[in-house]
Amino acid sequence: MHSYLRAIGFSNINNRMELNQLLEIITENSTKKRTAPLSSKGSLTEITMEFGEGMGITLRGEVDEAGKFHMEHYFPCLNGQYISTREEVGINKRVDSEAYTGMCDDFRLGVSLIFYLQNVIEFLEKKSQNMPMSTPFPITLAALSLEGRVLLPIEMDEVQVRNISAETKYRNQLIAEAKKGNQEAIDSLTIDDIDTYAMISRRAKKEDIYSIVDTSFIPFGSESDNYSVIATITECNIIENTMTKEELYDMQLVCNDITFRLCINKEDLIGEPSVGRRFKGNIWMQGSIALSDQVKE
Repeated sequence: MHSYLRAIGFSNINNRMELNQLLEIITENSTKKRTAPLSSKGSLTEITMEFGEGMGITLRGEVDEAGKFHMEHYFPCLNGQYISTREEVGINKRVDSEAYTGMCDDFRLGVSLIFYLQNVIEFLEKKSQNMPMSTPFPITLAALSLEGRVLLPIEMDEVQVRNISAETKYRNQLIAEAKKGNQEAIDSLTIDDIDTYAMISRRAKKEDIYSIVDTSFIPFGSESDNYSVIATITECNIIENTMTKEELYDMQLVCNDITFRLCINKEDLIGEPSVGRRFKGNIWMQGSIALSDQVKE
């Protein structure tokens, strides 16, 4: 049973029988269905049923000669609403199933961004057409969470905000130059890191760590697409699962200048989310690559 079903409002699925009933409903009433040929043999079929705007469950498998669908695996999905980044993407197939992960390097995060690929069918179609993947593609990110809490924002005046923005822009330029092999940029980044470590060590003796660290993006656990984040809430709405009627928080978050959508069960979030406050929690990152460039800026 997929643990993140709870994040989209299916906390009442307690056993295999209830899960099978839900999957059968999705198979019979799916709102989207796509098929793509596999390189080896046969084809891959993907069917999706939504239980809210851009939120649902996707089943992947094969359709036999009689037209019957045989599921291989399923996953809860949440579609992002805005472009999060534009980067070259490496896509790798998972060993255990016909599932894929995307990986790209965005220097704003400081780590390689790995996400569960949502639009696998579109990727396989482009792959069969030998579409080159060595160019930057728009990537739209979304995440599901099973636990989180709301933190108050760090109070800053306009001057501090402008200074931080300028420092971030300058640091991103240095990182871009360092990736090209510029030794001066590498030395500057090393000195900055030493100064930052000294500043945090000094302030942490008298201040709470969350008043020093504004946002963070850290790999979490054994799964490569799981992260522990602290992110600023820019939009927040309560939505309802159309089947179970469970209430969920639907938020837009900004973490290290990366924007992504997040969905979490209302019962699993501690605190009252609102614009300007921060979300702290563990997330499962998903993403869609705009291979045909059809997403909102």
